[in-house]
Amino acid sequence: MILTGQEIKAQLGTNINIDPYDEKNLNPNSYNLSLHDELLVYEEIVLDMKRANRHNRYKIPPEGLVLNPNQLYLGRTVERTETHNLVPMLEGRSSIGRLGLFVHITAGFGDVGFNGYWTLEMFAVQPIRIYAGVPICQIFYHSITGDITEYTGGKYQKNQDIQPSLLYRDFEDSNDPQMKLGFEKD
Repeated sequence: MILTGQEIKAQLGTNINIDPYDEKNLNPNSYNLSLHDELLVYEEIVLDMKRANRHNRYKIPPEGLVLNPNQLYLGRTVERTETHNLVPMLEGRSSIGRLGLFVHITAGFGDVGFNGYWTLEMFAVQPIRIYAGVPICQIFYHSITGDITEYTGGKYQKNQDIQPSLLYRDFEDSNDPQMKLGFEKD
C-alpha cells in the first residue's frame, strides 16, 4: 500500500526524514523533491560498465540551462531523505513529463534504509530549459511485509553529491572470475 500525504507527514522524524522539509511540497500521496543547481555529464562517447567514466560538472545558472536530446544528464535532489520500514519510490512529476523530460530512466526504486540524496538520470525528448530549485520529481512510500533487512553499506548510501554509476565496483569486488571478465553465472 502507498502512504497518504498525511501519513508521510505523521511518520516524519521516525520512519521518514526529508531535509529540508516544506509543507507546501506535500501532496495527497507523495512529496515533491527539487532539482539541485549542478549536473554531471559524461565525457565518454562510449560508457564502460567496468570502469569509472569521466564526467564534467555544470552549474545551472539563474536564467536556466538548456538540456539537449540524446544526452544523459545526472542531477540530484536538493533534499536528503532517509527511510526506515518503508520502500521509497521516485517518479517524475506529470508536469515535467508533459514537457518531455524523463527524470529517472530506470532507477526510481529505493531500498529500505536508504539515506542520502537521490541522483536523477535525466533525458530530454527535445531541447528543454531547466531551472535549479524546480520541484522535479515526487517521492512516495510503500509499506512492506516480512522481515526487513535495511540497505546500510551500499555504494550509494549516505552520499553527499550527484552519484555517477559506480557499477565498476561490482566487478572489482567480485570473487567470481567470470564476473571480472564481464560474464554472469547462469
